[in-house]
Amino acid sequence: MRVGVLTGGGDCPGLNAVIRAVVRKGVQEYGYDFIGFRDGWRGPLENDTVPLDIRAVRGILPRGGTILGSSRTNPLKSEDGIRRVKETLVKQEVDALIAIGGEDTLGVAARLSGDYGLRCVGVPKTIDNDLSATDYTFGFDTAVNIATEAIDRLHTTAESHMRVLVVEVMGRHAGWIALHSGLAGGANVILLPEQRFDVDQVCAWVESRFKIRYAPIVVIAEGAMPRDGDAVLKDDTLDSFGHVRLSGVGEWLAKEIEKRTGKEARTTVLGHVQRGGTPSAFDRWLATRFGLHAIDAVRDEDFGKMVALRGTDIIRVPLAEATARLKTVDPSLYAEAEVFFG
Repeated sequence: MRVGVLTGGGDCPGLNAVIRAVVRKGVQEYGYDFIGFRDGWRGPLENDTVPLDIRAVRGILPRGGTILGSSRTNPLKSEDGIRRVKETLVKQEVDALIAIGGEDTLGVAARLSGDYGLRCVGVPKTIDNDLSATDYTFGFDTAVNIATEAIDRLHTTAESHMRVLVVEVMGRHAGWIALHSGLAGGANVILLPEQRFDVDQVCAWVESRFKIRYAPIVVIAEGAMPRDGDAVLKDDTLDSFGHVRLSGVGEWLAKEIEKRTGKEARTTVLGHVQRGGTPSAFDRWLATRFGLHAIDAVRDEDFGKMVALRGTDIIRVPLAEATARLKTVDPSLYAEAEVFFG
């Protein structure tokens, strides 16, 4: 059997660990051949490939990013995209395709598998942790650790100058990174996309901290929105999946806090630093297990499925189910964090 592998969407710590596990087990135990597609769905769309064997995956376990490259290419929006993808797979003699990605990449895999009969297996990847069919996605733990370390460092500089520091983290429309890093980093306010925030209430929490000579840290997810108003964006252009580029709400909130309280407020936007660098031990572990079970699904010809973590078990779920809705923060979890606000 000849198996194709691609990594799509935003880069993520742990992608290389999946590729390594897929190839190592596939070659050593099943005798499969592998081919990598460059830059996500652009690879099969444009027949852009790279050889993939055991030698190619040596030493990549601790490396961030992806040796295959990635992009937000959507073949469903390209002219004759489906035909071109199918022709590439036939030309390259690919019997099965492992797609590693988030909701967009796996959404394409679900369509190609369900509507067009392509033999696909999905692996869930996103720092946002917003895929509903799996307890965790790899990349999330690394992103949370990076954000938490940044918050720890910002506490000291905030206290030195007695100013408000607003920390904007990634997560798109799910607040998992903000919630976990904010709670772990001892933030005084955490703002999520799942619950619109009242600027006056945020200012009240900030001022209560200054009364005890404590400089407040406000952690805000990039997709959070004020109760009265729309999403704050620097750029409203759309990618091929119809998503806007989120960022800007942290800077907007800092200005509002400064204007309403008279206290100096600064913003730190962590941005892509959360996605870069070496993956955490947990993400290496999870990504490796996902890769091992993905190639098992190929061997079993259990296509149209995604591997997922449930408890400590790796299971398989239908791709259509895995991409049907986002996993967002439950209000009860947010209520736990509110104890530490103000």
